[in-house]
Amino acid sequence: MNFYSTNDTSHQVEFKDAVFNSMPQDRGLYMPEQIPVLSDKFLNNLDEYTLPEIAFHVADALLDNAIPQDDLKAIIHDAINFLAPAVKLDDKTFVLELFHGPSLAFKDFGARFMSRVMSYFLADGEKQLDVLVATSGDTGGAVALGFLGVPNTRVTILYPKGKVSEIQEQQLTTNGQNIRALEIDGTFDDCQALVKQAFTDKELNEKFRLTSANSINIARLIPQTFYYFNAYAQLLRQGINQVVFSVPSGNFGNIGAGLLAWKMGLPVQKFIAATNANDTVPAYLKTGVYEPKASVQTLSNAMDVGNPSNWARISDLFKESAEQLKEQVVGYSYNDDETTAAIKQVFDQYNYVVCPHTAIAWKALKQYQQSNADNEATGVFLSTAHPCKFPDVFPQEIADAINVPESVKALENKPKHAVELGKDFEGFKAFLLAE
Repeated sequence: MNFYSTNDTSHQVEFKDAVFNSMPQDRGLYMPEQIPVLSDKFLNNLDEYTLPEIAFHVADALLDNAIPQDDLKAIIHDAINFLAPAVKLDDKTFVLELFHGPSLAFKDFGARFMSRVMSYFLADGEKQLDVLVATSGDTGGAVALGFLGVPNTRVTILYPKGKVSEIQEQQLTTNGQNIRALEIDGTFDDCQALVKQAFTDKELNEKFRLTSANSINIARLIPQTFYYFNAYAQLLRQGINQVVFSVPSGNFGNIGAGLLAWKMGLPVQKFIAATNANDTVPAYLKTGVYEPKASVQTLSNAMDVGNPSNWARISDLFKESAEQLKEQVVGYSYNDDETTAAIKQVFDQYNYVVCPHTAIAWKALKQYQQSNADNEATGVFLSTAHPCKFPDVFPQEIADAINVPESVKALENKPKHAVELGKDFEGFKAFLLAE
């Protein structure tokens, strides 16, 4: 299977090259040359497969022997070694818990798979791999833990100063070894712009072997399809075969992976793009006008993205019919007051604690269900991060109900190591060249 650039379908590379180059020089994103449709036999019997078995079937179809099957199975069993349970809250509502990996966020699926794929492809004696990653919160921690100690790799994480939670910052800045953190005086969009510009800078690319661990990397997107298939498998075991997914959406890699799964045959009735005040996509779905804008800071910081990179992939999936996109995806956005109110509503109704991103997904699902009362589909909203990562968001009663994992408690006494930089590219480039 080759992978092409969304800006030029004639520019095609093998999977290994797409993983290491991350973003084509034309600033497009890599997509599979063909999207395989999985067999009805597999899809109708998903409930008979475990998560690693599902992951292998999906990845093997997309990669088409780019990695031998036995090696791919080994990578998946090493990377996806935690659960993603769909927890029933009521007859029409399930929450898909994607925070059971080491960094307590859904990004563990992509980061762990990608790090192991890169390690697999790295030959002995090859030039060190420099991984650049911008984070609005959870990506950095997942990438840091995914690559920590991986030989012949160095990870540079860029995060916006003052715009991540304390626990998120601890996960970014306390690792050492081959992980380093840059505290950028700007927004996530500024961090992302620095990373993208680095990939098109001739001098940096001559000196370093650069790649990205952001969701612009195709190796991040592929494993995110796994949990959509696995969620459907769990519903099948309970006799449910009609589903709507509500997805907290920032850079739109998460929902992009869900739409890729749908294109591969997963029978999903509707995807709900749930955002905060950074509502570029919901506005487009309503007006038909796509207008990226500067991001604004919210309580759901991992979704503070005004110009989502992965929209290029979603547009590519629906390049033959923009109307089909609007039929398959609906968007809602909420402000911080509505987010905190949703957190309290979920706690009061279900005695269940959700992070602010998850609260937005729940609220969007409820709004959709109220507007489509005759729809018999079961709603699944994605819980993308453990609530303990956002302690300042919750009133005391709800905060007291959060079970803080031991791995988080262990971060408290670790020293912070981060370099402060502005948002200008020349300063970032100078830092890289000086190392």
